[in-house]
Amino acid sequence: MKGPFIPVPIIPVSTYRLQFNQSFGFADAKKIIPFLYELGISDIYASPYFRARRGSLHGYDIVDPNSLNPEVGSEQEYDEFVNELKRYGMGQLLDIVPNHMCNDGDNPWWLDVLENGQSSPYAKFFDIDWSPSVEKLTDKILIPILGDQYGKILENQELKLVFEEGSFFIYYYGDKFPILPNTYIFLLQHRIDDLEKIVSGEDPHFIELLSIITALKHLPPYTEKDPGKRAERYREKEIIKKRLLALCNESPVIKTFVDENVVILNGAKGDPKSFNLLDELLSEQVWRLSYWRVATDEINCRRFFEINTMTALCMEDPQVFEETHKLTVQLISDGKVTGLRVDHPDGLFNPAEYFTRLQESCFLRSSLVASNKAEEDSSSAMSRLILAHCRPGSLMK
Repeated sequence: MKGPFIPVPIIPVSTYRLQFNQSFGFADAKKIIPFLYELGISDIYASPYFRARRGSLHGYDIVDPNSLNPEVGSEQEYDEFVNELKRYGMGQLLDIVPNHMCNDGDNPWWLDVLENGQSSPYAKFFDIDWSPSVEKLTDKILIPILGDQYGKILENQELKLVFEEGSFFIYYYGDKFPILPNTYIFLLQHRIDDLEKIVSGEDPHFIELLSIITALKHLPPYTEKDPGKRAERYREKEIIKKRLLALCNESPVIKTFVDENVVILNGAKGDPKSFNLLDELLSEQVWRLSYWRVATDEINCRRFFEINTMTALCMEDPQVFEETHKLTVQLISDGKVTGLRVDHPDGLFNPAEYFTRLQESCFLRSSLVASNKAEEDSSSAMSRLILAHCRPGSLMK
C-alpha cells in the first residue's frame, strides 16, 4: 500500500529576474525563455503580476490578488509562457505581496470599505483602527492625500461630486471615493419642493423618487453591528441604486433635477459659502480627506512604511489569508509556479505563523492534487486493462 504523496522540493540553481508591466508581458517573456535556458538559468524569478494599479511599473501595488494583471497579458498568454518554461524544464519563482494592498479606485475591496465602513465584509481585511484617539475619526478612515489644506482644496473645486450609474462619487483628480448611500437623501431631497412645482404630485416618477428617499431613510447605518441588519443594508443599498438609475433613465426631468443638484453642491469658485453644502455632505462620509502632511499625527490605518496609497492587511486573520491567496495556491497546485518569494514579511503581525500557513496551504493543495491524479491514473490504467481483457479474442483460455 502506497503512503501519502509528498511533493519533492525544487531548489533553484540559478534565477533570472523578470520585471512584468505594460511594457513587458507574458508574451515577451515567452520569447526569451530559449535564450535564458542557453545561459544556464534554471528558474525565472517573476515580479508580482497579479492585478495592480493601472499603469504600475513594478506590480507591488496590487488591487486584486486573485486575478492576473490584464496589462501584463491574458490567461492564454500566461499559459503559453508557463508551457514554454516547462518545455525547457525551467521553474518559476513568483514574488507575492501579502503585507499590503494599493488603496485606490481600482481596488474593489477598498472601495467597498469606503462606502460601507464597518458593515463591509472587507472591513476586517484592512488594519484600520475604528476607535482612534482622535475622537473626530471614530468610525471613520482618514485618507491623507490632499496636496493642500482641505478648505483650499474644496474652494478650488478640486473635489468633484459626480453621479454615475445610479451612484454618487467624489473625485479628487484620479482618485475616486464612493458616497455613503445613507447620505443620498441629502442630495435627493435638496430642492424637492421646487421639483414638485414642476411635476404633478401624482406623477409616477416623482412618487418613485419619494419612495427611494423613504427607502434610504430605512437603510441601516454603516456602523450597524447586527449581521442580519448588515446583510439587509448591503442588499437594499444596491436595490436603491438600481431604482435610482432606472428612474433617471426613464424621466429626463428627474435626471435634470439630480444633475442640477450635483452642480449646486460642487459650488462656485470665488464664493466660499457655495461650498457649505458639499462640506456638509463630506463630513458625513465614512472617509475623511485631509492634507497629506497630517498623516503621521492622525492616520488611523496601518500603511506600508509611510506610503499613503498602501494600506496594510490583517494577514493574521485566517479568512483574510484564504481570500487573498486563492490564486497563489491554485498556481502552485497546478504546477505553474514552483516557488514563492514573499515581499516584506517583516511587516506582518506574525511572520512565522504566516509562513507556516502558507506552506501548509501550498503543500496540502499540491498533495491533494497529486494524490487525486495518481488515483485517476491508476483507475485509468485498470480500466484499460479490463477493456483489453474484454475485447473479442482477448480472453484468456
